[in-house]
Amino acid sequence: MNQQNDVFVTKEGLEKLKKEYEELTNVKRKEVVKKLTAARELGDLSENSAWQTAREEQSFIEGRIEELEEILRNAKVIAVKNHNGVVILGSKVKLHIDGTEEEFHIVGAPEADPKKQKISHESPLGKALLGKKIGDTVEIDAPLGRIKYRIIAIS
Repeated sequence: MNQQNDVFVTKEGLEKLKKEYEELTNVKRKEVVKKLTAARELGDLSENSAWQTAREEQSFIEGRIEELEEILRNAKVIAVKNHNGVVILGSKVKLHIDGTEEEFHIVGAPEADPKKQKISHESPLGKALLGKKIGDTVEIDAPLGRIKYRIIAIS
């Protein structure tokens, strides 16, 4: 397989993506077909907002299904066995930032969720942290200016 197509995910992330795929293909797809059928029965489709809304929803669902199929086809599960004291994909990293501490989980792009402290290995911070050790400092340019992060723990 071509490594350029590899999509890295944690085991938990892969399970979430599979569940989303199952929900879309087995539930949401059928629901939107029912909406389309009901809207079609209302008559003239050119001025039927229910039809137009259902078609947009169907388009979104089918697009997401295609995206998930591609991700699942190319998924490589991250196995964090031994990080040897350096940040790798799958690591949880505790950082010191301007007098506070925050912990981030370095994950593959499909499961990144900054609100849950899950950052992609492709993000500026994720890229900067990869390969670094406890005590190392990284600086990232942000909209508010340059931010300095110091690594205080890796798990």
